[in-house]
Amino acid sequence: MIARLVGFGSVVMFATLAVITASQLQPIPDDLSQHIGTIKRNTYVDRVGRRLNVTFENTWNLSDRLDSHDLPKGLQQAFVLAEDKRFFEHAGVDWQARFHALKQNLIAGEVVRGASTISEQVTRMLHPRPRKLWSRWLEGFEATALERQHSKLEILEFYLNQVPYKARRRGVVQAAHYYFDRDLDTLSEKELLTLAVLVRSPRWLDPEKHNDKLERSVNDLARRMAQLDMLSEPYEKIATRKITVKRSQKTYNVQHFLAFANRQATALDRVGHAIHTTIDLELQDKVQNIIDNRLQRLAYRQVGNGAALIIDHKTNQILSWVIGYAGQNDKPFNQVDTVRARRQPGSALKPLLYTNALLRGWTAATRLDDSPLEEGVGIGMHSYHNYSRAHYGSVSLREALGNSLNIPAVRAIQFVGPETFLSFLRELGIESLSQHPNVYGDGLALGNGELSLYELVEAYTVLARMGDHKPLSALDGQHLLSNNRRVFSDDVASLIADIMSDPAAREKEFGLNSILNFPHQTAVKTGTSSDYRDAWAVGFNDKYTVGVWMGNMDYTPMQEITGAAGPALALRSIFKELNQNRDARPLYLSHELVKQRICADTGQIATAECEARDEWFISGVGPDTKTNTPAEVRIRKPSKGLSLAMDPRIPDDHEYFEFALADLEEIERVQWFVNGRLIATTKSPNYNWKLSRGKFSAYAEVLLKNDHPPVKTDVVQYRVN
Repeated sequence: MIARLVGFGSVVMFATLAVITASQLQPIPDDLSQHIGTIKRNTYVDRVGRRLNVTFENTWNLSDRLDSHDLPKGLQQAFVLAEDKRFFEHAGVDWQARFHALKQNLIAGEVVRGASTISEQVTRMLHPRPRKLWSRWLEGFEATALERQHSKLEILEFYLNQVPYKARRRGVVQAAHYYFDRDLDTLSEKELLTLAVLVRSPRWLDPEKHNDKLERSVNDLARRMAQLDMLSEPYEKIATRKITVKRSQKTYNVQHFLAFANRQATALDRVGHAIHTTIDLELQDKVQNIIDNRLQRLAYRQVGNGAALIIDHKTNQILSWVIGYAGQNDKPFNQVDTVRARRQPGSALKPLLYTNALLRGWTAATRLDDSPLEEGVGIGMHSYHNYSRAHYGSVSLREALGNSLNIPAVRAIQFVGPETFLSFLRELGIESLSQHPNVYGDGLALGNGELSLYELVEAYTVLARMGDHKPLSALDGQHLLSNNRRVFSDDVASLIADIMSDPAAREKEFGLNSILNFPHQTAVKTGTSSDYRDAWAVGFNDKYTVGVWMGNMDYTPMQEITGAAGPALALRSIFKELNQNRDARPLYLSHELVKQRICADTGQIATAECEARDEWFISGVGPDTKTNTPAEVRIRKPSKGLSLAMDPRIPDDHEYFEFALADLEEIERVQWFVNGRLIATTKSPNYNWKLSRGKFSAYAEVLLKNDHPPVKTDVVQYRVN
């Protein structure tokens, strides 16, 4: 009776064990390669396949894998001998090895040896569990199922590509790079054997801490392989060769570019084992050195941060995205993405402003008055001046842009209008200037808003591409055709490029031997923000558009570093690097442009009585027929919203404020009105108004010569306290 009960109990126990076991077994995937397709983070490579993101956050090795026929035969033999010598004989579980390991562990009184087959290790990778006896029980059944569904070669290939090593590396390819900084097929036989031994215990056999233990284990494996005639070299030669670990010293800090590329990949729903980007790591390294060296040379003048961005505007691909001092732990703010940081561009917006003016009827010969100018800004007045503090009187648009003169730029934005110019900039991809046009006012011409190097360079690629706007691409083969658009014509773009690349046009402020005169024709513009907080240099040739920014991310002023004194030299060095192995061509000049002979001093058609020069004109828009600057009829002073304060030290009867019109010539008469009442009539565009406290509105009626009808200005509201 007791025997029956025991027998029945055993049956129940084994049946229960079988049910529990069956319920906890996990299915074996039909395709091992598909099982690892879950991606936590994309893997990115540069344009020739070099790894960019040195990250091992993914559960699986997604990119550094080899087919079984590409894995060295000796390496495969070494792993089988070291990890599972009866791999090709058992059906998933090596019972002989298990019983032998159990005997050794019982004698030692502790676990001194395991007996997991390669198939069992693969199931452990597929179905991670706590390292307990029950887990080993389940792994045996799953390993048997694995071998029923997959061949030995498939299992071994998966194992060699996914076996874990130190520092989250997986697979022999990653291990070869981690320990020896080389590809797998370049390793010596002893180095290959080292990879086979290290999987046993990457920690206790660490070559940097326990090299003696590792040497003994590798030599022991080599001896066993020699006995089986598996070595291509004599055992003695392998045994005397020392294991030397070599870690890669070369790192590329492209984290910000990768973040940008990842956003584009996500938007395009692109994922994969290796996403090819547009960046060129070799060029990236060279430009990094150029920027870092320039920053080091300018450090004594309080220059701490920098950035560079290079675009192939033929393909619109980002080739280099450099952050100054990237990866150097002792440098401040070098973790900030200075390519995307918003800073004031200074004069770097002027080519875009004059592009807008050309679109509205101006020409390269249009005359602009470069005389002292005071304009309303906010509730006060601001005196504009050029960088050199010099004034040149009447200058052509070509000279105004070439010499980066500030006062003509203010007159240009008054002609174009801040609202129109701001809308134009947004068409070029500049979205950071998101405030109302009144916030920027005329100061937008001189870069009083904040934008990023990325946005500025993207806008310049529109000029370089002769008026076509295309989003910048970080992914190889990316096409965002829906975002492509024509912003302006190639004749306007090529005329601006011609001015920007004209050494004679910049002679007044920069001299004939300027650093901006590049060996190959290159359209170049610099910019400097107020108090020397930002310095820029941007340019393009027939193939590349490049931008460089320098400054301090904490807004500390530099010591008189301008765009020409700081980043321009780096820009020049970058273009030299870009042009080294190619034949640079001249900038495109539209066939629609017409060359005409004009008087250098007036911009009118040349006569025998004037000094003449050639100038390019857009077809249908000829030289000016008059010498005055095109301008609207408006009150310049007082400005809208101006707030004045009477000086208590001056008697009220002696305090005056100058009313002034925007620059006009051929004035016949001006009638001045305050609060709707005519207060004065003058023959000049100025009038000294006697101050009194209160709120006021003013306008003028202007009668021009040549039988023009009277023009009434807008009403200006102001106050006196």
